[in-house]
Amino acid sequence: MAQHNTLGKTGEDMACRFLQDKGYEILERNWTWRKLELDIIARKDDCLIIAEIRTRSTNMYGEPEDTVSEKKIRRIINAADVYIKKNMIDLNVRFDIISVTGHDGDFRIKHIEDAFISPVW
Repeated sequence: MAQHNTLGKTGEDMACRFLQDKGYEILERNWTWRKLELDIIARKDDCLIIAEIRTRSTNMYGEPEDTVSEKKIRRIINAADVYIKKNMIDLNVRFDIISVTGHDGDFRIKHIEDAFISPVW
C-alpha cells in the first residue's frame, strides 16, 4: 500500500476512535454507491453525521480541511441523499469534517461540526 494510502487509513481509524470516544455510533466506513463515497457515517442521539476525513502529514501547505472543495461537498451531499433514501433514515443530518495532521504516532485531530449545510434538505 502506498504511503499516502496508509496515512489516510490511519487518519480514518483515528477519526473513528475519536468519534466513538465522544459517544458516536459508527454505522458505516467508506460507504460507496457507484462513484459516490462517504468516509464515515455515524449516529449520535437523533442525528446522522456524515464525516469527511482529511489526513495530512503536515499543515505546511494549509490545513487538511481546506482541501474540501465545493465539488467534493456536492458529491458528499449527493452520496448522503442516496444513503438516506436507500436506508429510509428519518433523522436530522449534519455534515462534519475531521482533519488529522501528523505522522509516526503524533497526530492532532480537529473536529469541525456543521462544516457545511446541504441546500437539498
